[in-house]
Amino acid sequence: MDRVTDDIFDLIEIKSATKAKPEHEYDLAFQLTVLEKAGIKVRNAAIIHANSEYVRYGEIEPEKLTVKTDVSGAVQTLTNVTRELIDSALKILGKSSIPDISPRYVNQAGISGVSWFSEWMDIYKSLVSDLNPYSIYYLSYPTSEQIGKLEDENIYLIRDIPEKFTLRPRQSAQIQTTKKNERIIVKEKIQMFLDTFVYPIYFLDYETFSDVIPRFDGCKPYGDYPFQYSLHILDSKGTEVVHKEYLHSENSNPMPNLLKKLRRDVGNTGTILSWNMSYEKGCHARMADLYPENKAYLDNLNERMNDLMTPFSEMWFVDKDFFGSASIKSVLPVLVPDLSYKELEVSDGMLARRTFAQTVFEGKNMEQREKILTDLKKYCFLDTFAMVKILEKLKECCN
Repeated sequence: MDRVTDDIFDLIEIKSATKAKPEHEYDLAFQLTVLEKAGIKVRNAAIIHANSEYVRYGEIEPEKLTVKTDVSGAVQTLTNVTRELIDSALKILGKSSIPDISPRYVNQAGISGVSWFSEWMDIYKSLVSDLNPYSIYYLSYPTSEQIGKLEDENIYLIRDIPEKFTLRPRQSAQIQTTKKNERIIVKEKIQMFLDTFVYPIYFLDYETFSDVIPRFDGCKPYGDYPFQYSLHILDSKGTEVVHKEYLHSENSNPMPNLLKKLRRDVGNTGTILSWNMSYEKGCHARMADLYPENKAYLDNLNERMNDLMTPFSEMWFVDKDFFGSASIKSVLPVLVPDLSYKELEVSDGMLARRTFAQTVFEGKNMEQREKILTDLKKYCFLDTFAMVKILEKLKECCN
């Protein structure tokens, strides 16, 4: 709170996001309601958030790093519905029984632009211990309206969803494979995709750091900048795959040394495969901006990239146990059951970046430093080795 006069204040919410969001306005509306109930006068409401266009050069400039967005009007219009929501919450707290926790009831206030439904769906799945893995709650990206209609018709299993029900293509494919218990494989499309690959084939994956306060010169808030890569290389048909890698281990900017190693490891010809390649392409584009002497090389990498996720995202290959997802963590255990992320100490990208930052940049976990660095290498290794094995399975299905 910022005092304007002796008895009048401005209400300011500080957020680490790069823009004011609808849920922030509800945060402020709740605070405004509480303050007014306590007899405190509020003049304006604002959100201070990170400036996504800020670029660090030298010392951090707080006044340029942040942006103050006035949301007084929006917050004021939400006060009535906020009071209603408070009253509703208090009534529920006063009841002796637990209300229906179905995801269909999430966001009854109709707040736009929030992700509460998907977040509550994850919570709901963890709360219902005996939930059938092929229940409607595992439908690919359902809406609260879809869940509500299915519950109203007493339909709780994916296999029982009727054809008349309005669905997106990915949901339809998921239902079809679940009902028939057989895969969708469009061999012609997959083969045409595979035929575009040129040897040597590189399988590339980055792990990145991302900070609201840019750590190094030239970086922006929440920019994804690589500190590690894993690279598997298949020189020609029938040859053994070769592995290369880089993991930065000093409290310094990882990118200069990473680029030097990358230029030694990835030649100027051949297809470069990633999973969800827009991520790796974005890393190359950001590094090209930071290090223009490498721009021609990095642009060439992007021109040669292809996305191994394509057969799955385009639904040329669908299995009921993908549960409507094309992520590598959904595809790998189905196609290559003996490979798993579950056995790894570092098992996802967010944990990798957090563990790396704490250990290398912040100097924590020193007694476990070598083990942590090894765990980071194992995780990134699996990302690219998984692509090698999935490519083998795609080739098998076309033969």
